[in-house]
Amino acid sequence: MQFSKIKSHAKLNLSLHVIKKIPKKLHIIESLITFVNFYDAIYIREIQALEHKLKFLGDFSKNITQKNTVNNLLNLLDKKKILKGKKFEIKIIKNIPQKSGMGGGSMNASSIIKFFLKKKIINLDKKDLNNIMKTIGSDVPLGMNLKNTILSKTGKLTVKEKKLGLYALIVKPNFGCSTKIIYSKTKEQTKPKYNNPKVSLFSINNIINSNNDLEKAAFKLNPKLKNLKLFLSSLPNTMCVRMTGSGSCIVAYYQSKKKALKGLGLLKKKYKNYWCIVSKTV
Repeated sequence: MQFSKIKSHAKLNLSLHVIKKIPKKLHIIESLITFVNFYDAIYIREIQALEHKLKFLGDFSKNITQKNTVNNLLNLLDKKKILKGKKFEIKIIKNIPQKSGMGGGSMNASSIIKFFLKKKIINLDKKDLNNIMKTIGSDVPLGMNLKNTILSKTGKLTVKEKKLGLYALIVKPNFGCSTKIIYSKTKEQTKPKYNNPKVSLFSINNIINSNNDLEKAAFKLNPKLKNLKLFLSSLPNTMCVRMTGSGSCIVAYYQSKKKALKGLGLLKKKYKNYWCIVSKTV
């Protein structure tokens, strides 16, 4: 059987507000989420075998342990007998850096779930599907629809058809951020703003005036991140600059490809050892 190819797109947080801190549990947050045309490539096919075969390849495949989101997903589906004994060979070309805040692992899991649903390999009602996704990771449901999404404090996802048409200069320093540590060090709390999700939340003006509550803690732990944001903010024609997720990627947004590429050139002169790309929102 031939491999099917899946594009597992990176997500970006245009905003992220910590609404409430809950000791030893996931914080209650709200966020504006978009996706870019940059992705891990997943190759998948059914095989006649006793076990699944999973292999990670590419620039960011190193140090991925057996305890990863895709393995966790396959093990859970097997445990619940949802795959009905079927086994798969999966190869994942990791283009999205680890510990970047772009949800690479979670998006891999949601992309594979979408493939299984589309091919009618699995059949789940909405409740069971949501339970499986949330067991694998809190970001997994975000990847089920590659459109601008509003995450409300209740966990509700509201998808908006509006396209941003922005170009993102995405920069990852030569270190990552631990989601667990960044959240634990965050003291900021924001009053909820997205209880009544409207498409106007994705207006340029609102995006510019938004923020990520995790930045303060991340910058304190890693001062180089703050310096990177200040540098990106100083570049010509930069619309706004924001950390995505819990970092360590910092993203500068532009309204044209030409302006973004100019920023990329200036960045490479200053930060020669940092990973960086320009990608358009989908």
